[in-house]
Amino acid sequence: MNQSIEIMTNRIVNILGDNKPSIYLFGSIVLKDFKLGWSDIDILCLTKSEITDVQADLLLNLRQVLLSEYDNNLYFRSFEGGFLSLDQFINKIPDTVIYWGTSGQRITDKYHLDPFSMIELMEKGYLLYGDEVRDKFSYPTKENILKAVVNHYEAIRKYAVTTDRSLYSAGWLLDIARCIYTLRTGRIIAKTKAGKWALDNNLVPDVDIMEKVISIREEPNKYKNNNEIMEWLETLGKYIQKFADVLENEILIAKL
Repeated sequence: MNQSIEIMTNRIVNILGDNKPSIYLFGSIVLKDFKLGWSDIDILCLTKSEITDVQADLLLNLRQVLLSEYDNNLYFRSFEGGFLSLDQFINKIPDTVIYWGTSGQRITDKYHLDPFSMIELMEKGYLLYGDEVRDKFSYPTKENILKAVVNHYEAIRKYAVTTDRSLYSAGWLLDIARCIYTLRTGRIIAKTKAGKWALDNNLVPDVDIMEKVISIREEPNKYKNNNEIMEWLETLGKYIQKFADVLENEILIAKL
């Protein structure tokens, strides 16, 4: 993994070196909660000067290029994040942005981090290359955090009533635990630790369900081809909604 991060960083610098990039690592990997088969390797690249069309084209499919060069690599497909100018990131000015996501990549004109990711970046982010620029960022306010939690809560109510045969179905429960932790503390916690924290604080309506979710989170590749687990994941909707009731109450308290 470390070698893959180094290779990726060097290739990005080869493309954007003249733009004086600052490249950050954040997310589960800096929270020491990266799980191959589940987690992403989150990066953010901010440049002093605008990214050209030629550079954007080179960056767009860089993950695929490296996968073709390193046949047995397990990590290049896990990289996600954005490439844009520092000015655009701070001031939200439309400009050329290269976005890498789970379902693909694209060139767009805007990119931002939600308050959870911004806190991760500012508090735990690791500078892989370039100048430190986080002193120019604004820390999310309590209002920003609450709004982000409410948005996530609404997504849970809308999209997690039923679940499918995916390990990510289990992730809804960990996300709820993480939202509660952030509401109570204003800080960020790793997903696995969030689930354990919620158990320790007697916040989880279905303890055995959360314990199983944590087991899957800790060793995702052990379970991803297990048909029994896949069938079980399809039944999580009602448990997610019960835990969402707990989150709803926390939101009401936070609004007082």
